Amino acid sequence: MVHAKGARIRVEGLQPAQVLAGLAGVAFLVFGIVGFTRTGIGNFTGHHDAGFWRFSGNPLSSLVRVVTGVVGLVFAFGSGRARTFGWLVFLGYGALFVWCLMLNGVISANPLSGAGNPMDFGQADTWLNLGIAALGLLIAVLPARHRVLLPDEEEETEVVETRPEHSDHDTVVTRKDERGPAVVREERPPGLAHQ
Repeated sequence: MVHAKGARIRVEGLQPAQVLAGLAGVAFLVFGIVGFTRTGIGNFTGHHDAGFWRFSGNPLSSLVRVVTGVVGLVFAFGSGRARTFGWLVFLGYGALFVWCLMLNGVISANPLSGAGNPMDFGQADTWLNLGIAALGLLIAVLPARHRVLLPDEEEETEVVETRPEHSDHDTVVTRKDERGPAVVREERPPGLAHQ
C-alpha cells in the first residue's frame, strides 16, 4: 500500500444515505397527510376504521408520520445528518416494533400495558414497524462515496491584484496552495513585455 503525505479524504457528491433519507421523508410525509385526510383530527388517540389496506391509522400515528417525514427531508441535506436520521428511525421504529410485540402478546409481560394502544397498532403494524426500522438501519450504515485528494490534485487558489507602484498594465498573480508559501509572479500583457 502506498501512502501519500498530505493526502486527504473528502466525501464527494450526493450520498446514497441522503437519497434514501429524502425518499423516506417524502413517503412518510405523503402517508401522514393522507392519513389525516382519512381520519380527520377528532378522536386523536382512538380507533378509526379508515386505515390503509391492512394497516391501522389514527391522527396520532399520522402526526408521527408527518413529523418523521419533515425530519427526514431536513436531514437529507447532509451525509452525516442523513445517517443520524437513519439511526433515529431505527431506534424509534425498533421501539415501536417491540411495543407492538407486547401489545399483540408475543412478549408475555407488557410493562406498558397501562399506556394502552394510543397509536391504534394492529398485527400488520408490527411488521411494518420492523420494516421501517430495518430501512432506518440501512440508511444509517450505507457507506459514503469518498475520493482521496493527493497534494498534486488540490486546487490552487489564484488572487489577481494590480500594484500601484507598477504601471497600469502590470498585474501580479499570487498563487496559494496548501503545500507551501505563496508564489508571486508578475505578468504583463503581450506586446508590453520589454517596456
